[in-house]
Amino acid sequence: MGSIDQVAGVDARQATRLRKAGVRTSEGLVNRASTGRGRSELSRATGLSVSDLRVWVSHSDLLRIAGVGGKYSELLVAAGVDTIRDLRRRSPDSLMAKFAGLNGARRVVGRLPTGTMVEGWIRAARELAPSIDR
Repeated sequence: MGSIDQVAGVDARQATRLRKAGVRTSEGLVNRASTGRGRSELSRATGLSVSDLRVWVSHSDLLRIAGVGGKYSELLVAAGVDTIRDLRRRSPDSLMAKFAGLNGARRVVGRLPTGTMVEGWIRAARELAPSIDR
């Protein structure tokens, strides 16, 4: 897992608020905010919304997959993959097509992931239990 700055959707101001509350990594965010109660407490401590925290915990969860770093998690989120559950249901071919279109328009990553990488991410997602409590 990476720094809180690598979590898709977290801007510099929000990352600063999270760090001030003791959340410096994506793993720390998952540990503190994976439950409704944890999100409420962290929301009170940071002034960030519970709904934003829930989304960011899901995005942080994607970083547990080997090979998915900050930029690739941004690409996944841009493709509509917000959670490990979402990734489990995707086909590598459709994701690759979506990535190519997105990256051509927005240039999210310098190098697109290979089909083998995406297949590995989907396999890993199927083996991981999501960290977030609905």
